Amino acid sequence: MEPGEGSPQQIRQALLFFVFLGGSLVCSETWRYSVAEEMEIGSFIGNVVKDIGLGVEDLAARGARVIFDDYKPYLQLDRQTGNLILNEKLDREALCDLTEPCILNFQILLENPLQFFRAELRVKDINDHTPTFLDKHILLKISESTTPGTSFQMDSAQDLDVGKNAVQNYTLSPNPHFHLKLQDSGEGRKYAELLLDQPLDREKEPELRLTLTALDGGSPPRSATALVRVLVSDINDNAPEFEKSVYEVLVPENSPLDSLVVKVSATDLDAGLNGELSYSFSHVSRDIRKTFEIHPISGEVRLKALLDFELIKSYTINIQAIDGGSLSGKSAILVSVVDVNDNPPEIVITSLTSPIPENSSPDMVVAVFSLRDQDSGDNGRMVCSIHDNLPFLLKPTFKNFYTLVTESPLDREKRAEYNITITVTDMGTPTLKTEHNITVLVSDVNDNAPAFTQTSYTLSVRENNSPALHIGSVRATDRDAGTNAQVTYSLLPPLDTHVPLASLVSINPDNGHLFALRSLDYEALRAFEFRVGAADRGSPALSSQALVRVLVADDNDNAPFVLYPLQNASAPCTELVPRAAEAGYLVTKVVAVDGDSGQNAWLSYQLLKATEPGLFGVWAHNGEVRTARLLSERDAAKHRLLVLVKDNGEPPLSASVTLHVLLVDGFSQPYLPAPEAEAADAAPAAPLTIYLVVALASVSSLFVFSVLVFVAVRLCRRGGAASVGRCSVPEGPFPGHLVDVSGTGTLSQSYQYEVCLKGGSGTSEFNFLKSVASNYQESVNDVEENSNFINGFGFN
Repeated sequence: MEPGEGSPQQIRQALLFFVFLGGSLVCSETWRYSVAEEMEIGSFIGNVVKDIGLGVEDLAARGARVIFDDYKPYLQLDRQTGNLILNEKLDREALCDLTEPCILNFQILLENPLQFFRAELRVKDINDHTPTFLDKHILLKISESTTPGTSFQMDSAQDLDVGKNAVQNYTLSPNPHFHLKLQDSGEGRKYAELLLDQPLDREKEPELRLTLTALDGGSPPRSATALVRVLVSDINDNAPEFEKSVYEVLVPENSPLDSLVVKVSATDLDAGLNGELSYSFSHVSRDIRKTFEIHPISGEVRLKALLDFELIKSYTINIQAIDGGSLSGKSAILVSVVDVNDNPPEIVITSLTSPIPENSSPDMVVAVFSLRDQDSGDNGRMVCSIHDNLPFLLKPTFKNFYTLVTESPLDREKRAEYNITITVTDMGTPTLKTEHNITVLVSDVNDNAPAFTQTSYTLSVRENNSPALHIGSVRATDRDAGTNAQVTYSLLPPLDTHVPLASLVSINPDNGHLFALRSLDYEALRAFEFRVGAADRGSPALSSQALVRVLVADDNDNAPFVLYPLQNASAPCTELVPRAAEAGYLVTKVVAVDGDSGQNAWLSYQLLKATEPGLFGVWAHNGEVRTARLLSERDAAKHRLLVLVKDNGEPPLSASVTLHVLLVDGFSQPYLPAPEAEAADAAPAAPLTIYLVVALASVSSLFVFSVLVFVAVRLCRRGGAASVGRCSVPEGPFPGHLVDVSGTGTLSQSYQYEVCLKGGSGTSEFNFLKSVASNYQESVNDVEENSNFINGFGFN
């Protein structure tokens, strides 16, 4: 434990220990106790009461404790009895190693008053360790010429115990050649020596195996064994001998370098160094040393240089084998060189034309080459060929020259590169073959026009787009290469000269991207078509074209416009409603149109404000204004309704219209507009198409006509019975027809107004805005719709 790492209690003990060294409070007598190692915890060691001379009760009162020099709690003091108790198992070998005796010093401390008593604890050794040999196999090499009486020292066995428990004796297994002699090292340790009793003979017994046993002095004793191998070394009394006196071998002249020629072998009856052989050449020429080499250990003879039958047909090589004692044996190798077809044909390319244009004529010369074979006879005769599936031919010329020519026209788009393998085979045995690869490239000719990926393109762009907006792309590919495949895009003159194509779109000539040059208006131009051309940069240039159709998508950029009632008239239009009208009575109909299309033109109607809420209602889909309940005398005569017309776009746009309704008792009261009536809010005049102007004029004419008919009917009633012949008035209540215009909320092209009066009831009903195209079936449907409308307002 390092200084400064102990607990406060240990620091206190250290201070007490230094006080103890002062000597004034320390008893000079040392008490000695002993304990055997490996005793169980709690074993009794001794009693300190008798040694200290105090009573048992003083131990607890004076705070007696045990402190070892290394501050480890080996013992524990029982203050009630004064007994020293073993606090942990002790291992003598771990505490003291080989030191004997093994003493642990400690003090008995009395704190109040302070007093120290010296003591020591001796740990006694027990035989708890078995002797061991560091090497279980002991190897001794002894020559057969060694004289008797020679000694050989043996490795000692190790024992962690001490004294009589350590190694005390060695024994050797019985044998006729050796015996043991014990020696003392002077430190209480013993070791053994092996003595030779009689000479060894390697030829009779080359190896001896003995068992060495080590015994300690414990009771019972423990032992360890080791195997002693005695190898008897030989003396050099035998010369090497080869298996053959002459080795005859045949070697082909085309044998590669480092190829095995022959492997020689010699034997030696001796062993060890005397039997280790080394092979070498003996008295050979410089040519042999340059051509052959022999491995000194394996005896393999290999080629260092290539053989040539035409120069040297055979070799005689003298060899020898030498052992470790310098004794040698001799032999010879006769090498016969065998002539073979060892020269492959050679191909020499004289000229090569690459690339060649794809429109080349047949029999165009592509390459000229020559063949050569250094062999003679059949080994020098050659056959040349190429693969059959190529558009090329081989034509022999003079001697061994050949030409490679085209057989048929080439097409680069089908195949732009040819790897041609020229194969040359000789007629020798074995046959040798040589292959030479040449690459012929086919150059491009502009014979393919650009092709668009589609014959026609359909693009979509939303109206009110920003200028220079990318609306799509066209793409054309060209199977040619290089500049012949570089495509340039352009806009072709439009078929319809009325379409200002130059101001609508442009195209990037490099990549075919199309851009809108200006903001498009769906209401003015819903779709247009144009042609796009793609031309390559070949000479002459080839081109193609594709049709592009651009669809302009509608955007909700037009607010609804109210056709009826007009809001910019000089005087507001007032609707007359009899007070006798029933719930669901059709007061008027708001007619509006929207310049957009689709859901952007789907109109809905909503009553925003009314002079008397709950009296009138607006049908959301067709703009019909009807009474929501029966009228009464308490209802005001004048009413002002604010109706909101909203489309279904995103975001929605809307317009508002103000209706003036006058409640009358029958139709006897003249219609006079209230002087205090507010003028209709003048909406900014929007540009109207011709059909809107015609519809507006028709509605105004019908309204004037209705007023005239109303006045004529009133005059007829004053005439009494005679008036029946002048004006035919139908009897009974008129059905409240629900007149729809169109699904889009716009005004129908055929629309008329009709005014009918009911006589004899005191009140007159005013029924108008009846469709000309209505028939009996439509009348039935209108009645059902009227009922549904009334029910929607809470009437049964």
